[in-house]
Amino acid sequence: MSQPWKTEKWFTSPWNWEPEVREHLHFPERIKIHDVTLRDGEQQTGIVLRRADKVAIARKLAEAGVHRIEAGMPAVSAEDEAAVKEIVDLGLASEIFSFARCMPGDVKLAKECGVKGIITEIPSSDHIIANAYAKDMDWAVKASIETTLAAKEAGLYTVFFTIDSTRSEPEKLLDLIEKVASEGHMDAMTIADSFGGCTPEAIGMFVRRYRKRFQQPLEIHCHEDFGIGVANTIAALANGASVAHVTVTGTGERAGNVPLEDTVMALECLYGVDTGIRTGKLYELSKLVQELTGIAVPKNRPIVGDWLYRIESGIVTMFHRRCREKEPLEYIPFAPELAGRPGVEVALGKGSGMANIEEHLEKRGRTATPEQAAEILNRVKARSLEKKALLTDEEFDAILEEVLGA
Repeated sequence: MSQPWKTEKWFTSPWNWEPEVREHLHFPERIKIHDVTLRDGEQQTGIVLRRADKVAIARKLAEAGVHRIEAGMPAVSAEDEAAVKEIVDLGLASEIFSFARCMPGDVKLAKECGVKGIITEIPSSDHIIANAYAKDMDWAVKASIETTLAAKEAGLYTVFFTIDSTRSEPEKLLDLIEKVASEGHMDAMTIADSFGGCTPEAIGMFVRRYRKRFQQPLEIHCHEDFGIGVANTIAALANGASVAHVTVTGTGERAGNVPLEDTVMALECLYGVDTGIRTGKLYELSKLVQELTGIAVPKNRPIVGDWLYRIESGIVTMFHRRCREKEPLEYIPFAPELAGRPGVEVALGKGSGMANIEEHLEKRGRTATPEQAAEILNRVKARSLEKKALLTDEEFDAILEEVLGA
């Protein structure tokens, strides 16, 4: 690929491929996507997923090629336990994991559900252990060792997950991990930016320190409180982390978890990293999660927003009309079909120009003199301003009848 920033599927920045940029990227040979929609995503206020909902979402995640699905936390309720068991029984290509507190009882439940592995959590910063849990670090270490050894004995792939990793002191956190790795059991380790308060540079620093000290694979779990969760996730991967925790369309606590769609598309189109995810399934997957959770996302949301490629601006519509046949990516960064989403649509509103009128006249097989077209545009703008919204097809047809006749 001589120009990896410009393909039939995307047109991004050549700056991304300058040697002084690329020399700092150390992505692992394979990156896994670990989706936590059915557990962490459901923690978004107001979301309630029934057993059938979780099964439907798991099927779609597997269709999209998601490598690992965190099916839930069996200890939460009998319904959640049943959902995890049913998802395991589907025999999906995705690996099925469950979430567990650092309690051997949770490990036993996970084993009974038949999952391949568990994510087992413990708070890791002194302050959150003392203030939120009313415990001390000795408790956290002891619980982690006991639970991870129980997971090992149960034959479960064990991912040790430290809550609030990024608000703990780096060396203290590394010492905690050392204790669990040496006295307990750890197949992999997750650092969690639980409150979204870290920067990409700091995430990269910790990943490098971790990799100097430990052989176990590192996973990254971020939140979007400051809107840089995707950047933080990619920073971890670019420094050698190999698993990214995500949710569909960024569902999750507060501002949400890192969105699956943004992460996968950024890796592929901006960094040239193919995760193996079937990106053409992303839009329908997002739509299903929105439907089952009742969560509506902004129309201009990245990757899957319904109006992302709906053009009102006159100048951009002009770009579209001039370029769509020979250079369709001149005015959009990626082809709509890459994410399985609807294509470009020209809207009519206050910001429209003559190109919008020409587009809609052609769509209807109508013609107008320059003077008539100008009058149509004036009326479109006036109507949009009056209603503070775009025009419907019926409203535009009424204007055409007024100006051009039936």
